[in-house]
Amino acid sequence: MSSRTGKHDSGSWGHEPRHFAVNVFYLCTIMNYLAHAFLSFGIPEITVGNLISDYVKGKKQFDYTPGIQQGIRLHRAIDTFTDQHPVTSEAKKIFQPAYRLYSGAFVDVVYDHFLAADNREFSDESLKKFTEETYSSIDPYSPVFPQKFASMFPYMKSQNWLYNYQFRWGLEKSFGGLVRRAAYISESETAFRLFEENYSTLQECYNSFIPEIKIFAAQKMEEILSGA
Repeated sequence: MSSRTGKHDSGSWGHEPRHFAVNVFYLCTIMNYLAHAFLSFGIPEITVGNLISDYVKGKKQFDYTPGIQQGIRLHRAIDTFTDQHPVTSEAKKIFQPAYRLYSGAFVDVVYDHFLAADNREFSDESLKKFTEETYSSIDPYSPVFPQKFASMFPYMKSQNWLYNYQFRWGLEKSFGGLVRRAAYISESETAFRLFEENYSTLQECYNSFIPEIKIFAAQKMEEILSGA
């Protein structure tokens, strides 16, 4: 197992209304901050756009600098690739019986857990350095953060969400935060149990997915930066 956290760390709906799908989409696309930061390749404006994208609606994206707009475009391309990937579909099946359309949001958090715990990508020291550099690189852009992201960012930074995704207790807290944002689910204990029971399967999904998303994101960013 490549994970640094292979052992435990301390620590029925009917027909949903139309806005249910919107709510689910919002949740599914804001949870995996670490992956979006990681797939920004160290470019500050790309990182800003990649992290704030889901708080920027419609033509509001054109209020930002070209670099931040490029990050927003990259984020949306990554989300589409992830959501349509067959491995992600397999991972969602673990959560779908209990959470239905919300399953994708839980998978996003799970992917961040495995990325943070992946010794092929980060040592503990390099993950800590990466998260600190991410916060400091986007901090100067805080005056242009959308209100919701601006309100959340101090907590992300002070509690070091990106670093703590590696721990199972950090993932459990992230599941709880997802539920607090959700309109149609009220508990995350089942999700965490499913995660624990299917840990190896979910890790295999991540291991299959991460090389492909890295290649896709790098190619897409090159395309975006070239003006294609």
